[in-house]
Order: sequence, then structure tokens, then C-alpha cells
Amino acid sequence: MSKRTFSIGGIHPHDNKIARGCAIEVLPLPQTVYISMAQHLGAPAKPVVAVGDQVKAGQVIAEPGGFISAFVHSSVSGTVKSIAPRQDIAGNWMTHVEIAVEGDEWVEGVDLSDTLVTEIPEDRNAILEKIKACGIVGLGGATFPAHVKLNPAPGSKAECLILNGAECEPFLTSDYRIMLEKTKEIIIGAAIMQKVLGGCHTVIGIEENKPEAIEAMQKALAELKYPNIEVMSLMKRYPQGGEKQLIDAVMHRQVKSGGLPISVGAVVQNVATSLAVYEAVQKNKPLVTNTMTITGDCLPVEKQHNYLFRIGMPLSYIAEYAGGVPEKAAKLISGGPMMGKAIANLDACTVKGSSSILYLSEETTKRKEETSCIRCGRCADACPMGLEPHLLRRLVNAGDVEGLEANSVQDCIECGCCLYSCPAYIPLLDIIRPAKGQVMGIIRNRAAAAKAAAEAAKAPQK
Repeated sequence: MSKRTFSIGGIHPHDNKIARGCAIEVLPLPQTVYISMAQHLGAPAKPVVAVGDQVKAGQVIAEPGGFISAFVHSSVSGTVKSIAPRQDIAGNWMTHVEIAVEGDEWVEGVDLSDTLVTEIPEDRNAILEKIKACGIVGLGGATFPAHVKLNPAPGSKAECLILNGAECEPFLTSDYRIMLEKTKEIIIGAAIMQKVLGGCHTVIGIEENKPEAIEAMQKALAELKYPNIEVMSLMKRYPQGGEKQLIDAVMHRQVKSGGLPISVGAVVQNVATSLAVYEAVQKNKPLVTNTMTITGDCLPVEKQHNYLFRIGMPLSYIAEYAGGVPEKAAKLISGGPMMGKAIANLDACTVKGSSSILYLSEETTKRKEETSCIRCGRCADACPMGLEPHLLRRLVNAGDVEGLEANSVQDCIECGCCLYSCPAYIPLLDIIRPAKGQVMGIIRNRAAAAKAAAEAAKAPQK
């Protein structure tokens, strides 16, 4: 196997995979779950249950609110107590369905056994419909509805399905654990998605710091004998888990500014998504569980965990079950230290894409005093999108929105490589992120205006 990596930028932070040796444990059910209607990219789902309804685990409680949206299912059996706004991890108010847990009775047809189902269904459309009905979304970060990504627009053809097993974020180990513990299920999920995409070449990309996962995948592939699937060892480099970076590493193709992966013949899905696809298609199980890591530099080794959780579990419940918040924790993060989001509200609940509760000490999170830019260019060298963060900072300070767009601020993936590499400790990402949002808003408004003008031109004149 050749060891590849992406061609532009990147950094090498310390792994800190402290919880890599912790087998996945099943979290017991709490007394109450709060299931968000906004846990996927796109329009929030619309509740189809009412207060007082009895629900079972796996039952649909909300339907898609638009084309880019997803079904939401109950993760427990019990009684709907409320449907009301509640704060999410970032402190934003989102509609949640509150369910009092009264057992663990599942809807009929869900197979919870460990029996491996290896035969791939023949009907492509039936597979897509099952993936959609089970609410499967991408579990690598963006939570894009999987049935949409697996059904490219007419004229587009998938040449390569890439499974992201890089898990390049420091500390996180949940993907690593499922690659060891659910190896064959992940591969069968890949074969299912490969079938949907017309039998294209499939690559499972895993960074070289996970040799056990590479070996496990190779062994399982040899046993299952699905054609045209391979494991590719990748050099350890952040942010290799980024969609465009992974495509570059595997296919040596670059997605142009504003382009989608399918424009270069690629479809990228996370290994956890592949597991969810297996469970949906072969076991009729909706996406109501996922795996998360409880870790951090101020957490003793014996309190590090990888948990199988149900969506809607309060983070405070999980933290308490894991032994409580460490006294030395200065910051709590959902996700990794590079691209994760600070947890503003520990009473917030898990969603489909939850990946961790990360406890970081003051020593780790305390920023050093900012000094003047020395124009060394390290931020530009580190940027995996080929941007010039030092220039974007100057454009922000000058209020030059047109210049920001011309210099592709909208392509920033918010990976934090610029901030990490800056010897002057300038918080470049904190400066660039809001400017990116502003420019993206302008681009969306421009597109909406152009669409409205085009529709008005086509309308019959009165």
C-alpha cells in the first residue's frame, strides 16, 4: 500500500489518542431525552407527534422540512412530554421533542441481533429509500443527508467512493473503535453505497497512526470478498479528514473553488456513516445511536471512554455517568480541539453527529499574548485550501468585502491551521470566520436575486 496525503498545506499536531484502547461501552438510558429537530444540514425536521403520544424506539417523530433535510426518529420508548424550543450545544434555541423514557421497546421490524447480513440488495432505488427513511446523515461533521449525496444529479457520475477513516482530529477515537469493533459492518455498508453509485471503485482511507484498524479492515475485506474495494494507508496529517483534502490524497484531484466533490467524480462518506447505512439497509434500524469519545488532557486514563449513545441524551447525564466534569477542565468542547465547538450549555443533548465531550485544561486552552504579524507566511503555507490568511486579515480590518470574496474567503474550511501555525499568536480564524459568513450571505442573496430575476423573465407577461 502506498502512503498518500494531500498536496497543499496541513499541520502535524500531536495525536493525543488517549482513549484509543477503550472499548465501546453502551450508555444506559436516562430518565428523559430531548431530541432536536435540527441535527442535520439543511431545513429542520417537522414534528409529526403530539404531546401525550406514546412512541417506540425507532419510530418517526419528525419528517424532512425540505429537500435537504432528514427524518428524525425516537431513540427510546415512552411518552412525548413537550415539543418546545431548547438550547443546543452552542446556546441556540432549537425545537426539541421531549420524551419521558418508559422502557426500550422498538418498532416492529428492527433487527437488533449481532447476526451479520452480507447479501447486498439489488434494487438501487429501494436502498436509497431505506437510507432516507432511516434518517441517515453524514457523521463526519457536516451531517449532510446521505440519500442526497448518494444520488448525484443527472450528468454527474461517481468514479470513486471514499470512506473517511482518517479521524485526524487530536483526541477523538470513536471512529477508530468502530473500525476495530464493527469492521465487517462498515465494509458491507461501503458495498451497499458502492452498489447505489453504480459499482464505482471504493477506497477506505485510514491514517498510518491506526495500523490496527488498517489490518482489521484488510482482513475483513479478504474474508468478505466484495470486489473493487481497497484499504489505503494515508500519511498522518491534519486536516486529512476534510472532504477536499481526502479526495486530493486518494485521487490526486482538486475540487475547484465553489465546486462539489462529484465534480471530480468523488463521493465521500465517513466510516460511521457506512456503519449507519449497514444498520439501516440490512437491519432496518434508523439512525438513533452513534459513538462518542469522552477524553481530554485533564482526564485520568481510567476515566477515558468511548460510548455508544442514543440521540437526545443530555450531555450532563453522560458527563456524570463518566465520572463528572474534571476540576481542572477550563473548557468543554464538542468535537476535536481544532474544529470542535465550545459547549456553552452542558444541559444540551446529543445529536446524530455528536462525536465527543472533550475536557481541556487551562494550560492547553490559554492563548498566548498576540504580537505583530511578521509576514513570515507560515499561515499561508499551512492553509490546506491555498488561501492567504494574513491577507484576509488585512482585508477584514479594511472592511473590503469585495476583496475578501475575490480572495476566496468563502473557501475557508475553518480548520484552524492558520491559527495553530502563527508565531505571532494572531487569532486568524476568529477574524476570518465571521468575514466568511458575511461573504457567504452576500453570495446566497445574489444567487436568490438571480433566480428570482430568471423566474420573472420566464413568467408570461400580463
